[in-house]
Amino acid sequence: MHTLKNVPVGKTVKVVKLHGEGAIKRRIMDMGLTKGVEIYVRKVAPLGDPIEINVRGYELSLRKADAEMVEVTQVG
Repeated sequence: MHTLKNVPVGKTVKVVKLHGEGAIKRRIMDMGLTKGVEIYVRKVAPLGDPIEINVRGYELSLRKADAEMVEVTQVG
C-alpha cells in the first residue's frame, strides 16, 4: 500500500482510498481529500511533520499520521 506519507516532494498523486474510522475519516474528507482527487506534495517540514500539499486549488498542511490514512497512486 502506497500512502500520502511516503510521496516525495514535487510529485502528484491521486487518492485511491481513505482508511480510518468515523470522525477521523470524516475530518480528512472535509479537508477535500476524497477518492479520485489529485494531490501535489509541495514541501515537507524540516523534521518531517507536517506535509504541505495542494489539493482542489488550495494549500493544506497535513500531519503524517493523517497522511498515512490516505492511500494513493502515481499520476501519469
